[in-house]
Amino acid sequence: MKLVGMLDSPYVRRVAISLKRMGIAFEHESVSVFRGMERFREINPVIKAPTFVTDEGHVLMESSLILDYVECLQGPGKGLMPSSLPERTRTLRLTGLALVAYEKAVQIYYERNLRPAQIQHAPWVERVSEQLKTACATLERELADHPLSAGADIGQDGISIAVGWSFIKLVVPDQASALDYPLLADFAAQAERLDIFTSLPMV
Repeated sequence: MKLVGMLDSPYVRRVAISLKRMGIAFEHESVSVFRGMERFREINPVIKAPTFVTDEGHVLMESSLILDYVECLQGPGKGLMPSSLPERTRTLRLTGLALVAYEKAVQIYYERNLRPAQIQHAPWVERVSEQLKTACATLERELADHPLSAGADIGQDGISIAVGWSFIKLVVPDQASALDYPLLADFAAQAERLDIFTSLPMV
């Protein structure tokens, strides 16, 4: 199996860390969708990161869909998603909030760095920024009410949250402060010390 994409993408890193957490062997080919566009096109013509190539040669994309495949590959009770409905619902909720934070951080970064300054749309950035901060604030409350493990038994929700916080701090650090979200920041810091995280650094 092969994972294609750069680890500075939270979506690629989320999949890579999840695979390592489950003990699944995979090849990682670090290819940029910008600088390595032609190489990426050879693997996946739609040039989408992450791209995942199964042992049978099937090309999958979108981190959640890739991880759904991997969960099925592992079998019931052997993946990172709880089997009981209440626990699975909470995991899906927390993971969804983390993915919203990823998405909004990416949108702000692209608006600031790819769109010419004279046509950047401030109301759009303000809206997206509010969505990102709301996602972080909601995760902060969730961690206060029901703490997660940031240890060796970290689940998909914890992986997604930690990867998202680290990505936000890397690309849009003005959008989220440890002073505003101390539990979120501490949780991510603990997770980032795990071997599965340090062996797959964002930068």
